[in-house]
Amino acid sequence: MPPLLPSPASLSSTSPLLLASRLGGGALRPTSSSSRRPLTRFLAPTRTAAPNSGFAAMSWLGKLGLGGGGSPRASEASAALAQGPDEDKPAPGNEFAQFGAGCFWGVELVFQRVPGVTRTEVGYSQGAFHDPTYEDVCTGATGHNEVVRVQYDPAACNFDDILDAFWAKHDPTTPNRQGGDVGTQYRSGIYYYTPEQEKAALESMERQQKVLNRKIVTEILPAKRFYRAEEYHQQYLEKGGRFGFRQSAQKGCNDPIRCYG
Repeated sequence: MPPLLPSPASLSSTSPLLLASRLGGGALRPTSSSSRRPLTRFLAPTRTAAPNSGFAAMSWLGKLGLGGGGSPRASEASAALAQGPDEDKPAPGNEFAQFGAGCFWGVELVFQRVPGVTRTEVGYSQGAFHDPTYEDVCTGATGHNEVVRVQYDPAACNFDDILDAFWAKHDPTTPNRQGGDVGTQYRSGIYYYTPEQEKAALESMERQQKVLNRKIVTEILPAKRFYRAEEYHQQYLEKGGRFGFRQSAQKGCNDPIRCYG
């Protein structure tokens, strides 16, 4: 029998991509159930998106270019925005870099501890959908990666030091997976802002490959538009995580990181 449709009340609070996948939008479904975020991650209230562009007025089908009063142009425009450059600017004298290395909670804490890093934010990038929510990214359909945008002072922190922290944090040889987290949003990636960063990243990966017995699958690509994640994700482990046990973000701290709190 055909699937039962959710009630109108439930539709109003459901993200467009998650709703489309529930209604049988085959093109929006992950290739396998393993690409979804485990349900245990949904512990905090979901973000209520505020309109910040013309896209907010679109129906969810139109925004995805699937009909329902919309146009394929909407999907194309959404992708063009998402694939555009990061237009945010770092603080004076600082630089940005983005990294994907699995669940961004633990990755952020790694970079928070690096001397010379002046700010970290977690978010979504490298996808083809404008202004995604956490639930959207968890469907695996948007193409986004969970990333940490690192702001650092080059006078106090060599970019190679940040790369060393990146390689030490995760397994760069497992495609779309870190531990029990499986999905394209957990892929290994370095996203550079300058040619100098690109060169350093490539050279660093070459050195790292010599000490590993499996092929590195880390993607090294230009940084794209950064979508800051919902506030409850920011500095999640430093604030206590799911169990309320705060983890130190002090510079140089070597305490083991409990990835989920």
